[in-house]
Amino acid sequence: MTVVLDGRSLTLEDVVRVAREGARVEVAAEALERVARARAHVEAVVGADVEAYGLTTGVGVRKRARIEQEGHDRLLVRQHLIAQGPHAPPDVVRATALRLANGLARGTTAARPELLERLVGRLNEGRLPPVRILGSVGQADLAPLAELADGLLDDLEPVRGEAIGLLNHNSFSTGWGALSVSDAGVLLDALDVAAALDVEAFGAAAAAFDPVLADARPYPGVRATLDRLAKLLDGSERVSRNLQDPLVFRSIPSLHGAARDAFAFVTGQLAVELNTVQSNPIVVEDGRVLSVGTFESAALATALDVARLALGPVLAAAAERAVKLLQAPLTGLPEGLAERTGLAESALSELGIAVQAFAAEARLLAQPVSLELVSTTQAEGLEDRMTMAPLAARRLAEQVELGSRVVSIELFLAAQACDLRGHRLGRGTDAARRAVRDLVPFVAEGDALPDLEPLAEHVARGGLGRP
Repeated sequence: MTVVLDGRSLTLEDVVRVAREGARVEVAAEALERVARARAHVEAVVGADVEAYGLTTGVGVRKRARIEQEGHDRLLVRQHLIAQGPHAPPDVVRATALRLANGLARGTTAARPELLERLVGRLNEGRLPPVRILGSVGQADLAPLAELADGLLDDLEPVRGEAIGLLNHNSFSTGWGALSVSDAGVLLDALDVAAALDVEAFGAAAAAFDPVLADARPYPGVRATLDRLAKLLDGSERVSRNLQDPLVFRSIPSLHGAARDAFAFVTGQLAVELNTVQSNPIVVEDGRVLSVGTFESAALATALDVARLALGPVLAAAAERAVKLLQAPLTGLPEGLAERTGLAESALSELGIAVQAFAAEARLLAQPVSLELVSTTQAEGLEDRMTMAPLAARRLAEQVELGSRVVSIELFLAAQACDLRGHRLGRGTDAARRAVRDLVPFVAEGDALPDLEPLAEHVARGGLGRP
């Protein structure tokens, strides 16, 4: 697999292929030519000693000062090494490098073709430096990108303007956000599967999933969810137990559909953000160097906030369905899904505590961060608008990880309930039950709870597939 960068056509799938599957990266010939032309414009500006932000002047409030000595660009990188905390996962660093390379390929920075080729070469060789995750406010990911740039440059001395081209970018937020959104899409599919198995386990009424609802509530996400549930439940011989079930069962099409529609918006924003210009200053084809605000990442931060807000209610409902499956008055099954009624043992009851803990943490992570407006203490108020986009991406990744654990418990409890009922499941739901049983056993009388970590990992990897 090879991903060719031209600055305009990088996809979410490409990011996953490179960051996690080891796909090689190449730069399109026309992109290298574009980068060379932009560099020629920069050298003309520097040679003429005209005022150009970040090329012939300092940055921030030091825009008034002219650069007087060689080595300024390397020093600029090193004076931005402010990141702290744990290191980002390797796939996030690779996604960051890929997005940065695609940005350089647009030919709007001062980067030389050699610098772009070095970045791509290090990415292909797996020789990227570690990058710490804390210290960026989201108006350009200065802190993590300084670490990436410092390790990348190594023995290569940056020329005038290259440092700001490497630093003034949102590649860290965009790369991590792309991976998180991809993982969230896998989780949404798993939530549909788990919900369908809940329907089997609870004996939920079929009326709430009637195909007519696709016309009654004509949202694309509702139609898609109803279609998926129909395929998963096809062939089921469950018996409806109630005229009207709790809302967390009845509202599955509307709730999951709303999340799918929200993610259609989110993925659309990511598709643009992966290829848009994010740097400042920018070099345009006619040779001008413009000081702009294209590193403003409100579109990205807002989209990532929307993703978490959309997932939060779905995970809360999943946890609530799981808890209801443990309650004998609601299911007609033994309390805690024990093998038989009248037992003093807890059986699976304590998993209700864990699933609500995971869902509660996931809901707390949904708090929007793009509302944060902080002004840094320097630059005379020039840097007065922030997005916290890196935090938005990191919180989505954390929420998805918690969501996989919610789904693993939900699936395990639903499989236990279905085994106790013994009716024939739908083709899709039976496949899901068998997938659970391949990893965790039925809990019989006197058994301890099994380790659900393998099931959570299976969910996160997309092991449940699509119906």
